[in-house]
Amino acid sequence: MPVDAINSLMPGWSGGAAATADSGSSGSAVPSFGATLLRAIREVNRLENQAQESQIKLAAGEITDIHQVMLAAEKADLALEMTLAVRNKILEAYQEIMRMPV
Repeated sequence: MPVDAINSLMPGWSGGAAATADSGSSGSAVPSFGATLLRAIREVNRLENQAQESQIKLAAGEITDIHQVMLAAEKADLALEMTLAVRNKILEAYQEIMRMPV
């Protein structure tokens, strides 16, 4: 899957563009890691809420196309899996730093 396709799932997730941007060259402020992470978590929450809402509408009979519901659920699942993978990498990096001698 190309990176652009993954970025379309998480529009708040800036990926490599912000990570490689030089803060002094263009004059525009690069968002902090914490702000980017918070924005990504909010996007995951929004996708989870959309999936839950579409499941409720399917159960109520408001939506007849099950494909819509499955796509919303899969988007939310993929976004959550990616968020957990990032969290695990952050924890691994923290643990590695803590093992370094002072």
